[in-house]
Amino acid sequence: MVKQKLGPSWLEELPCSVMVCDKKYKVVYMNQRAAEAHKEDGGMALLGTNLMECHPPKAQKKLREVMTSGRPNVYSIEKNGVKRQIFQSQWKVKGHVSGLVELNFEIPWDMPHHKRD
Repeated sequence: MVKQKLGPSWLEELPCSVMVCDKKYKVVYMNQRAAEAHKEDGGMALLGTNLMECHPPKAQKKLREVMTSGRPNVYSIEKNGVKRQIFQSQWKVKGHVSGLVELNFEIPWDMPHHKRD
């Protein structure tokens, strides 16, 4: 099992799932919510595994595009009657791509939309 260096406490307390992989798609960080969200796939045991092995070819292609293009992949899903927002993006250190991060959080069905000028 890979020992995880815990992120800042705010990542653990953030009310969303946070999963981070390196440039080779190896899972290097998961907060407890991410572990719970992926418990059927192994939870914290996913640390050190390759993210691509958990995704079908179409999703693998999209993750590669995010890694190479720098354009985030943002979408919403419905699962078990809960609407969720998924945000996948590069993460960088001193301007250099270090991998991908995924934020997964619940959103209300009637979420307001505001246009600001």
